Amino acid sequence: MKALVVDDDRVLADLIAFTLRHEGFQVQLAYNGESALRLWQDDAPDVIVLDLNLPKLDGFAVCRHIRAEADTPIIMLTVRGEDDDIVRGLEMGADDYVTKPFSPRQLVARIQAVLRRAGKAQVTAVAQVGDLFLDSGRREVRVGQSVVVTLTRLEAKLLHYFMVNVGHVLTNEAIIAYVWGPEGGDRDMVRQLVRRLRRKIEPDAANPLYIETVSGVGYSLVDRQPMQ
Repeated sequence: MKALVVDDDRVLADLIAFTLRHEGFQVQLAYNGESALRLWQDDAPDVIVLDLNLPKLDGFAVCRHIRAEADTPIIMLTVRGEDDDIVRGLEMGADDYVTKPFSPRQLVARIQAVLRRAGKAQVTAVAQVGDLFLDSGRREVRVGQSVVVTLTRLEAKLLHYFMVNVGHVLTNEAIIAYVWGPEGGDRDMVRQLVRRLRRKIEPDAANPLYIETVSGVGYSLVDRQPMQ
C-alpha cells in the first residue's frame, strides 16, 4: 500500500513517513504542491496526506487537480481552528481532515478509515522486492526460482518491514519497536533474528547480498533485481 505525504514542514513530514512505514506503507514525500502532483501522477499512491499551506501550489489546488481525474483518498492537514479551510477542503473532495497538532495514532486511524471506505485493504499480503517474494499470510518466502521457505512469525515480520522500507537504513531501535515493541527486545535479539533470516534467504549468509549491515546503525534491504 502506497502513501504520499505532502508537507513543507520536513520534520513533520519525516515523522509521518516514519509512522506510516511502521504500519507497512511505502511512502513518498513531497514538500510543495508541484512535486506532489508529479509524484501522484508517477507513483499512483493509494492515499494522500495533504497539508493545505504549501509553497508553489497550495493544498486546495492540489486537491482540485487530483479530484478532476481520480478518487484517491485524501486526508487534509489543517491548523486547529481553521474551520473555513476544513469546509473548503471537504467541499473540494477531500475525504477527511486532521488538525495540527495531532498524534500519529490518530492519523493512522483516519487513514485506515478512509481506506476501508474506499474498499482498499491496508497492506497487500504478497510483497515483492527484486527477486524476493514474501507471502506474509502464509509466512513463506521465495528467492528467484528457488524453493519456497517457511519463516517464523518474527522472521516474516522483520522481512516485511525490510521490504516496505527497501533502500532505507532501519536502526536497531526501529526494528525492535516494530518487531517486539519498545520494551520487548534488544540489539542482541535483533542480531540473532537477522542471522536466522539471512540463513533462509541469502545464498551465502556469511556474505549477504540482500540484508546489509550498516555499522553502528542497523540494517538495510538491497533491491537485487532478477538476473536476465
